[in-house]
Amino acid sequence: MINEKRTIPFIYILIVGILVLLFMFIAAMIFGAAETTIKDVWLALTSNATGEKISIIREIRLPREVAGVLVGASLAVSGAIMQGMTRNPLADPGLLGLTSGASAALAVTIALIPSANYFGIMIACFIGASVGAILVLGIGSMKKGGFSPFRIVLAGAAVSAFLYAIADGIGLYFKISKDVSMWTAGGLIGTSWNQLQIILPFISIGILISLFLSRQITILSLSEEVAVGLGQKTTQIKVILFFVIILLTGASVALVGNTAFIGLMVPHVVRSIVGTDYRFIIPMSAIFGASFMLFADTLGRTINSPYETPVAAIVAMMGLPFFLIIVRKGGRAFL
Repeated sequence: MINEKRTIPFIYILIVGILVLLFMFIAAMIFGAAETTIKDVWLALTSNATGEKISIIREIRLPREVAGVLVGASLAVSGAIMQGMTRNPLADPGLLGLTSGASAALAVTIALIPSANYFGIMIACFIGASVGAILVLGIGSMKKGGFSPFRIVLAGAAVSAFLYAIADGIGLYFKISKDVSMWTAGGLIGTSWNQLQIILPFISIGILISLFLSRQITILSLSEEVAVGLGQKTTQIKVILFFVIILLTGASVALVGNTAFIGLMVPHVVRSIVGTDYRFIIPMSAIFGASFMLFADTLGRTINSPYETPVAAIVAMMGLPFFLIIVRKGGRAFL
């Protein structure tokens, strides 16, 4: 039986989540180094009005915050899938080597193929994320007894450190450290509509597939034996889900660099609200992840305005205490 903790109908939770996301999006559009108002945002989105503030909103803030929504949703959904599929409460794209692998591949691409366009960089990030995850899962399963949350975390930490060292070494050797650092710092600065046009189909496909397979993820989260007993083709489903995770994580890293902990935090919070059914966890993770990313980006742009604090630093400051709580409680802190 699935432990269902939800006492409020899901439709009400969904409506509240959408309202929170809408509020965070409007706040992100208003606050920043340039002073703008709700009226400016309304005019920029609904009319052909021109002006300096209108241009800032349309050409800088709007693509940036749309990217924040996409990245936050994709990282949170990928984290939820990983936690359900592996039954590991500590699983997230950062801890399982996906983001470090994508970062290393990004550095290699910038160094060896400087003329690569954004699509090429994104494909490289997909490949790097795959390699990182395969290394972590391979090392974590070498010892007799298979996976365990502790062993996976150790393997993830070791592989991530190794891949980040590769990225730094390539940056130093090819004298592109500044370019690599600016990309992997985890920021939405300079996001363009052209980048969004490339990344949107990948993230949309990944989230749609995860929604379609949400029932199977719920069964996998119970146990492998239950899934097999219910006639589920576990190997095929895991391959598809692994492909979805790579799509979501690779596209996110290609756009904003390494932003860890979102995929760890958001699913835990969502499960404490909607229960353990992934038909509800997946959509709410997407909404809460997008809201959290908008909040982190807005905070990074305003706490030291007109200078920006990297989003990765903001997320890490909030995520590290959360991670320690989960480790201390054995993954049950928010269940």
